[in-house]
Amino acid sequence: MNKHLFKNLPGKYRNAYRDYYTSQNLAAVRVGSIIFLVLNVIIRVLYLIFPISLTRAENFPEFNIANWVFIGSAFIFYIISNFLVEEFKKNKKATAIMSLFVFAFSLYLIMCGMFSSFISTGNPRNALTLYLISLVTISVLCVFEYYETIILLISIELMFTSMLIHAHTDPTEMIYNQLVSIILLGGFYWISRYFFSYKANFWMQMNEIREKNEEIERGSEFKSQLLGTVAHDLRNPIAAVETLAMMMEMESVDADTQETLNLMKASCIRARTIIDDLLESARNDNSGKFVTVKSDLNEIVKQNIDTWSIQKEAQNTIELISSVSPAYAQINHEKFTRVLDNLIGNALKFSKENSKIEVLLSKRNQNIIIEIKDRGLGIPKEMLPIIFTPFSKAGRTGLKGEQSTGLGLSIVKQIIEKHNGKIEVESEVGVGSIFRITLPEDNT
Repeated sequence: MNKHLFKNLPGKYRNAYRDYYTSQNLAAVRVGSIIFLVLNVIIRVLYLIFPISLTRAENFPEFNIANWVFIGSAFIFYIISNFLVEEFKKNKKATAIMSLFVFAFSLYLIMCGMFSSFISTGNPRNALTLYLISLVTISVLCVFEYYETIILLISIELMFTSMLIHAHTDPTEMIYNQLVSIILLGGFYWISRYFFSYKANFWMQMNEIREKNEEIERGSEFKSQLLGTVAHDLRNPIAAVETLAMMMEMESVDADTQETLNLMKASCIRARTIIDDLLESARNDNSGKFVTVKSDLNEIVKQNIDTWSIQKEAQNTIELISSVSPAYAQINHEKFTRVLDNLIGNALKFSKENSKIEVLLSKRNQNIIIEIKDRGLGIPKEMLPIIFTPFSKAGRTGLKGEQSTGLGLSIVKQIIEKHNGKIEVESEVGVGSIFRITLPEDNT
């Protein structure tokens, strides 16, 4: 922790920190004035109930007057502090009047403690206990700049000296009291600057964290916008290349040319997949609105399986095994269809032809469980912790040469989490993989 015992904060933070601690000081003064008012009211009530002989108060006339003054002044301090707190909330700026008010309250509270002890005990030595309590209270509650602390120290010492003179203290006793006062003021200075340093370091750390978070958010937003823009603008040239390849196929072409055209079309398909993943990733990062409707997952999964089954590329058997019907959950149909497409597509990509892919639907503890199970290559153990990380090394080429963008499973995880669910994976090399989705059931 950086200590500011004999210096102020650097200029970069000084004004902002002053605004921060001024608001805290005003709030502390408001609370302190209420407590001080309540204490004096209680003392007034006690003196009305109990006789002077029982309370053993010396110099009662002076104490009686002082008590009424304390009650009135505490109420005035509360009114002013409340007004200044509201004023600060409007402008969010510290003013010299606010700082002067906090300084005046601190000096006044210490003076009240001294004066009360002096007139109630008649012995300055006994006043030092309350003097110490007042100093510690102010040093902890209020934050002062370096020069303000020095001025406060001088003012307190002058005030204490004047009270000693007023009490006609013996010269020797006065020296002793002054020495103790200097020690107490030294402790006050150290405590005050320590709390200043502690609060300042905490504030600067929080401020730096907030600035870093804002930079990260701006960077993330820029990244998403850039990805979205680039991916969107790439659609047209890729579509043009694909159209050109299809037009060339309409003419008579030799085998070498046909092979080149097939390579062009396959490259366009892979490029389009990458673009779709980039756009989906950008949309998931930026989308603030996520609309869901109550849906039966049996129907959604069945529709997705039927779509895959009629594709020529899907030579495997995809089977739905459901033990719960209906299975209602809050679902965004467009996004969740992408989840199923990705997971079933991965299962097909890494499974040998004619092997079975199972989609199991069940219920457990008010949750709907969807499991996509294949008997394919499996995922190496070292890759399991990173398969949901964007652009990780977990992306692998499929059995038929299908390329991976490294974004698919990260997008799946984002979408599932937006459904207030979670996704897990179990896999063993050479045996297969199980991707397990857990979604909260909708019983409404």
